[in-house]
Amino acid sequence: MSGASGSQPLRRLVIVGGGSAGWMTAAAVSRMVATGLSVTLIESDEIGTVGVGEATIPPLLDFNAALGIDENEFVAATQGTFKLGIEFVDWGKLGERYIHPFGKYGRPMMGINFHQIWLRQHLLQRAVSDPGPISDYAIAIAAATRGRFARPATNPEAVLSGLSYAYHFDAGLYARFLRDYAGRAGVVRIEGKIATAEQSEPDGFLTAVVLADGRRIEGDFFVDCSGFRGLLIQGTLGVSYRSWQHWLPCDSAVAVPSSTAGPPVPFTRSTADRAGWRWRIPLQHRVGNGHVYSSGHIDDDAAREALLAGLEEPPIAEPRVLRFTPGRREKLWEKNCVAIGLSAGFIEPLESTSIHLIQSGIFRLMALFPDRGFSQVEIDEYNRALVAEYEHVRDFIVLHYHATERSDSDLWNYCRTMEIPDSLAQRIALWRGKGRIFRGSGELFTEESWIAVLLGQNIVPESADPLAAMLAVDETSRYLAHLRDIVKRTAEAMPTHAHYIAQHCAAARPVAM
Repeated sequence: MSGASGSQPLRRLVIVGGGSAGWMTAAAVSRMVATGLSVTLIESDEIGTVGVGEATIPPLLDFNAALGIDENEFVAATQGTFKLGIEFVDWGKLGERYIHPFGKYGRPMMGINFHQIWLRQHLLQRAVSDPGPISDYAIAIAAATRGRFARPATNPEAVLSGLSYAYHFDAGLYARFLRDYAGRAGVVRIEGKIATAEQSEPDGFLTAVVLADGRRIEGDFFVDCSGFRGLLIQGTLGVSYRSWQHWLPCDSAVAVPSSTAGPPVPFTRSTADRAGWRWRIPLQHRVGNGHVYSSGHIDDDAAREALLAGLEEPPIAEPRVLRFTPGRREKLWEKNCVAIGLSAGFIEPLESTSIHLIQSGIFRLMALFPDRGFSQVEIDEYNRALVAEYEHVRDFIVLHYHATERSDSDLWNYCRTMEIPDSLAQRIALWRGKGRIFRGSGELFTEESWIAVLLGQNIVPESADPLAAMLAVDETSRYLAHLRDIVKRTAEAMPTHAHYIAQHCAAARPVAM
């Protein structure tokens, strides 16, 4: 297999596992069926999917758009709502909250980044007028806190052009939606459990998977979407897993849906608890809730009780416990098998990155789609890019834990004082000096994302960029006052989130899964 001519295209692609990872992959490659590629997905209805998160981040819009999916149809089919950001409660100190918004803070002035203009005024507030919190200048925050929503404006001069958004949706319904999409394009679904996998000699490339009932499914290329089990990438090819639990101590989650009790808010909520944190994700037909926790700091029964005690609405199912180890595979592509989704790695859903990492793996796979020659340099590039992305996401999540002032429990004492990755320590040090943030090529989280968490958890730079000091104080004071006023007025003129959904993408009825 590895010695095959580079001119030989793939003929048979086999996806092992369904869920979001499997069906997102199937949908993405389904257009290639028309070129002669056979695409088969194997899944078992007896094996449940994890689905701990039903919240996303803005890049999913690009994935759906690439598939030609109508947004209103998708939101209605998945009982979805819109998401303007994530509210973090009790992460910096008990009683504090902030929102990580999707979109921009203010706008630059004289080529100087807006947060530097705000920071300069904030540090001078005893001598000049108080600019207020930086959250006053984000249209996404102004809309979210007022329960408002509208799609961004295309005019770059409009305040609404600074807004971005994502979705909350039922992950099971999303998989079903994509299953129908892929099926129409010719993807073949096979019901069954994988018993073994076969390899060629002497190179060890996969040649087929054998189902429990004896059926044998041959392939040239395999995508492992089998979840934490990693049936192919680990079970057959033996690729090891690198744990990040020393930086991300939470290793368990308990999840439960609850009924709705009012209009859905357009943001996810994350509330820090003594041994982890709790999520709240509002959909059209229910609310998703969960408690991510460290089993070394709380037992399952206490975690379950904490989750149920914090619900705003009655539960509509029994809570279920999930186990995980935060980290990633040493290699995400080995021989003729690529791992996508939980089989590739897992970073807790604090910033709703699970589905994005699936999407990122798919997009890079399509950019480096192999032939039967399986170029090692291309495989190496895939692994390099995905490892870098996983580590970037890891650093951003670790920041939330480390940048806390809480000392009320063993978990927070550990997180506050633990050694952190050098890459994150360097970012924090650069920020502490003059509020500077530099993104590497292809990094997921924007400058605004880092600013939101750093300032939200009370890491304030010692000074601002010297360029900002060259602006006249009274001029920037007027500029900030104008921006704050127009952001407020724009948000108040937007339709309510509930009204927007009712007008454009209301689900016909709740769908039982």
